[in-house]
Amino acid sequence: MKKCEYCAKEISYFDQYCSDECEQECLRHYALNERFSKLFLVINTICIFGIPVGLFFAAFNPAVGIGLASLSCVVLGAMLIALPFPTEGMVRKHKLKKAKLMCRIFGIVVIGMGGLVFGLQFILK
Repeated sequence: MKKCEYCAKEISYFDQYCSDECEQECLRHYALNERFSKLFLVINTICIFGIPVGLFFAAFNPAVGIGLASLSCVVLGAMLIALPFPTEGMVRKHKLKKAKLMCRIFGIVVIGMGGLVFGLQFILK
């Protein structure tokens, strides 16, 4: 059986979505993706490079370096929660609803890592 593109429920081979709600959610997600994909890419790139740069600067000035790395983690995690744009492979394997949930969970984990790095700064002093 074929599965719904949004929620992964089994449907007939002639349908793409199991209901109108799934179709509307899927279309809304793709419109949001098209609208904010460039912003997502820019913030993602800055944060991904901000983490190792911050950890490098931590060797010279720990307060600034750890602050930059943890801020990059928090911003990246918040962006993943607000704009969960999973990869095409994730969507193909898990369908859109579960892939978005996985992105949001990963965003929470990244925020937690940023908080852990920031907290370790005070413990290791």
